[in-house]
Amino acid sequence: MAALGSAPALAQQPAPGAQKAVFATKAEAEAAAKHFNCTGAHKMGNQWMPCATHGETQGGTSGHGSH
Repeated sequence: MAALGSAPALAQQPAPGAQKAVFATKAEAEAAAKHFNCTGAHKMGNQWMPCATHGETQGGTSGHGSH
């Protein structure tokens, strides 16, 4: 049986072509909104996400929507 410590840290690797969806500042999230086909930004905890409301993305490439 393999030790867990030898398994690659796949959960920390972003998917190829994925867009970053969480930002430290509102300005960064607003700038990224164009990649998600939306405008604005909304607060998620102590960080910011693109789009004025959660779930507003239309055809973005993040794969975001499964959390």
